[in-house]
Formats: sequence, structure tokens, C-alpha cells
Amino acid sequence: MPVNGKQLVIGGQEILPGERKVIDIPVAPTYTHDNLSISVQVVRGKRPGPILFVCAAIHGDEINGVEIIRRLLKDPHLERIRGTVIAIPIVNIYGFINHTRYLPDGRDLNRSFPGSTRGSLTGRIAHTFLQEIVVKCSHGIDLHTGARHRSNFPQIRANLEDPQVLGMTEAFGAPIAIDAKIRDGSLRQAAGDLGVPVLLYESCEALRFDEIYIRAGVRGVLNVMRHIGMLRRSRARVKPPIISRNTHWIRAPESGVLRVLVPLGAEVDKGQTIAFIADPMGTSETDVVSDSHGIVVGRTNLPLAYEGDALFHIAEIGSKANWEVDEFHEAHEPDASELDPDDLSSAPIAI
Repeated sequence: MPVNGKQLVIGGQEILPGERKVIDIPVAPTYTHDNLSISVQVVRGKRPGPILFVCAAIHGDEINGVEIIRRLLKDPHLERIRGTVIAIPIVNIYGFINHTRYLPDGRDLNRSFPGSTRGSLTGRIAHTFLQEIVVKCSHGIDLHTGARHRSNFPQIRANLEDPQVLGMTEAFGAPIAIDAKIRDGSLRQAAGDLGVPVLLYESCEALRFDEIYIRAGVRGVLNVMRHIGMLRRSRARVKPPIISRNTHWIRAPESGVLRVLVPLGAEVDKGQTIAFIADPMGTSETDVVSDSHGIVVGRTNLPLAYEGDALFHIAEIGSKANWEVDEFHEAHEPDASELDPDDLSSAPIAI
């Protein structure tokens, strides 16, 4: 497993112990011959230790993680780390520029690993990322959001059967962890095949920032760094996540205007009415009922629904958790003392 005691070369540049460097890894230019590159910031501690990559925007419209990484790179804790942080705020630069999930060839980067040097544009990007970044790391954190018009409550998705991954998951401090199957072609699969344990942090909606979820993400990455020995451990105890082994979507029983009755992150009971759908004239109204006990980890933000549309993503849990969404929000609300009017990185964001 890679550690920070050996030579580290990324994009043809060596990063020495105690050095901080921004490296641009060239990728295919646009068809107008404008050059593009994946920008990487490497923070290498003076002392040996793990090598952690933190990446975002593998799906180009999932931007909440970009802000998490920006704040992480400004955090003073990085000045005294053991090992190395490799931060890649925007992996899919093409999708990021065009506000889209995919690359120009229409493929999903997170279904294209390990890629190849002779394949499609997406496959070549996947291969470059794997060879330039992942193979040189000992651990990884991949930051994602929900799709357009869908929000995800902060959650970890990971292979919880792996003891290393489980330890990182418990350390992160997200309220919910989902034992998610590894999908073919995903970064998690490719990294796992190389022996690199990876967590996937989901929060927010595509093309949106959420201040609470950003703060939870930054705190979670630092918690993982403490867990794997990159930072001195804190005396503060991290509350273990609620673990779900199965999730499913509740779909619209008919078409109409959706009115939601429970917040994202709410614990719901089997048989509980969590929304209703009415026709615009108000002549009919149908309840949307939870078919199991669980946590609402995702939901649509569109108030208009066709029959069969996915409305609520439920993470099933076996017993009553007595979970309150407000507790999570209160724990991550910034205090007035934390807000610096001259520093946008600490200010609440509304987009």
C-alpha cells in the first residue's frame, strides 16, 4: 500500500516532503483546440503516512463536493499532516463546464473505469485518473450529489463488509451509511481492485450548494484523516451512523401535483402518509404512503409528478432510531464567531 515515504510523481512532476503543489494533468482539448486539464493540488506532509485522494465532480454537474474540497484545502490542519492529500476538485472538467453529468461522448465516467488508452474519451479520462492518482494512493474519498431536481441527505455509500471501509465510514460522522453494492465500472470498483478503500459521500442536489452539507463533508474528511493516522486524533467522539442494508424508491401512484409532508432525512414508519398528489382542480387527492420503516435519504424536488416517477428514496432500517433531522442541522450550523465577512469560504451559501 502506498505511503508517503517514497518518491511521489504526478503529471510528470515530483512532489517532495513538505511541499504543496498544483499540477495540471492534460486531457483531450476541445474541438476548437482549447486546452483542458484536470487540476490537482497535492499537499505532502514532512512526515511519512497514508496518501489520501479526495475527488469531486466525477459527474460534472455534482458541484457540492467542489466547495468541500476548496474549503478542505484552506483548512489549517493540512499544515501538519502525516502523509499526503491529493485533492481533485473537478475530475470531469468537460461536464463541469457544460453543467452536465456526462462527458461529450455521452458516457458516464463513473461507469467507465478502469478505462484504457485506446478507448473512448471517457475511457481515456478514467484510465488517466486511475494511473495518475488512484494507483499512488492508500485511501480515497469520492464526493457526489443527487441528480438534477433530486436532493440527497448526507450519507456514506460503501462496501461495509470491508473492515477498512467500515472503519473509515464510522469515523466520517455522516448520519447514515448505506451498505451499497459496488457497481461495474465505478471508481469504487477500480480502486478496490487495486486495494485502495474508497468512501462515497452523497449530499445535496446537482448544480447546487448546501452550507450544512458542505460543512458536514469537510468535517467528515478531516475525521477520516484522523482515523487513518494523518492527523492527531480528537478527543471528541463521533456518533456512529445509522446503517441501512437496503434502499428503494417510492413512486408516484398517479400523476398530479405533489405536496411533501416530511423533510429530507426524516425517519418514517411503514404505513405513514409522507405526501399526497392532487389534480390541479382539487377534485381528487391520493396519499403517498411509506411501505417500510426507514430514513428518507433522497427525494424529488419537483412538485409535478407523472405516475411511476421516483419520489422518495428510503433507506430501510430494522428498528426505531428516534432520529431527528434538526439535531444534525444544529450540529453543523455555523456560529456567529465562525463567520468572517471577508472570507466567503465560511459564509452561508444560497444558490
